[in-house]
Amino acid sequence: MISTGVSFGHRQVAEADHWILALDPAPSFACTHLVQTPFPHVAISVVSTSSYETTDELRAGADAAATGRFGRAVIFPGSSELTGRLTVAELLERTGIDRVEVLGSGVAEDDAVVDTRDFVRPQFRGDDLVLVTMPAAGGVLVPFETRDPTPCCADHG
Repeated sequence: MISTGVSFGHRQVAEADHWILALDPAPSFACTHLVQTPFPHVAISVVSTSSYETTDELRAGADAAATGRFGRAVIFPGSSELTGRLTVAELLERTGIDRVEVLGSGVAEDDAVVDTRDFVRPQFRGDDLVLVTMPAAGGVLVPFETRDPTPCCADHG
């Protein structure tokens, strides 16, 4: 397995997610990282049997991703099995996620039910992979990050 950083200058995490999920063979681990060099964009860290090339112009972003500690995991151990509803205990047992938290309330109870909505993107906090959730209708928890977030109204151009 090769661990490397790569950058193609993706402006949106969805673009980087799409690139990651299209890899064949699939990597064993892949994260997105918001980097600032040479311009704000999404770079990627990948653990795979394949290697990927980054242009010299984007090398600083790729290097930042390779050494970044605060990645957003797209592919991680057990990620392909995170579909439907399962308890926090089941989620922790089946995946590489270390902790499930409820936004503003701390660590989720083991018997709490998470409706994955088939889109789970935990983030590293130090060495822990943490899934942040929020309460939803029906007494379940759902991942805080959604597949189709509401666009921001601010002009960031």
